Amino acid sequence: MYEWHKQIQLIVDEIDESIRQHHDESLTLKFLSRKLGYSEFHTTRKFKEISGMQFREYLRLRRLAFALKEVRDSEKSFLDIAFDFGFSSHEAFTRAFKISYGVTPSDYRKKPKPVILRTKITPFDRYFLGFGEIGMMKSENDVKIYFVTIPAHKFLHIKNYESNGYWDFWQKQSLIPGSGSGQIMAYMNDPDGRLCDWGIPRTECYGVRLPSDYKGEVPPQMLLVDVPEAEYIAFEHGPFDYEQENRSVEEKIEKAMADFDFTDTGYCFDTSPGRILYFYHNPERFWKYIRPVKKQSFKTVEPLN
Repeated sequence: MYEWHKQIQLIVDEIDESIRQHHDESLTLKFLSRKLGYSEFHTTRKFKEISGMQFREYLRLRRLAFALKEVRDSEKSFLDIAFDFGFSSHEAFTRAFKISYGVTPSDYRKKPKPVILRTKITPFDRYFLGFGEIGMMKSENDVKIYFVTIPAHKFLHIKNYESNGYWDFWQKQSLIPGSGSGQIMAYMNDPDGRLCDWGIPRTECYGVRLPSDYKGEVPPQMLLVDVPEAEYIAFEHGPFDYEQENRSVEEKIEKAMADFDFTDTGYCFDTSPGRILYFYHNPERFWKYIRPVKKQSFKTVEPLN
């Protein structure tokens, strides 16, 4: 499965580059599956299994996401934009645009509004972010444990100081007008947060990681923070049946985090204010905590003369 996550990430990267360069001949399942060396059937089945959606639907929505930026930021005709991004006519483009975003391209250009784009999926997270594995530690009770270095990036997010855990966060978050979808749940070590079971004051957040040089807009109700390059430890459980196994998987990961022995690793959990703990909950792919760590400092004792 590890290898297939990497293969699907290659397809995802190829899709974005081909859309950007308008290489329509590369944007077919036939071309991409041959590039990987697998059949179209096997590739599309694995794509849906890993990404949770059909290949053609993902491709359509990514084309629309690129097209929307052209509508907003350029003066190109809608017909030219339609042809640039694989639509057969102005009418087909307008119809697809309105179904996805609730407005026509013409209305959107006149008055842009926040919309939910199909962001680029990241099935091979370490590959996409440039994670450098410091060393695979071990697999304990179905939980893989490894250290990683995450490059500097920005975290665009929503905070909720009143929430009391994951599910309560989402219940409260759904009541906020204009609240859109993001990608990552996170816990921030925050002096203004509530004391959690890990012994630190934390605030629930939800958002997306962005490149460190991102200079785009910050939507209302969201915050943008710089996160420097740092080291983390990941606790990861593979795919599981949400209805039958969610509770047991949670217990396994919590136990793995509580019992982990840092002896001989040179690291310990970093509980400094401002450090961010990333949390992924996607039963079709994994349950994963990525917790900040730091080098342990050891005091030396001078020998007696």
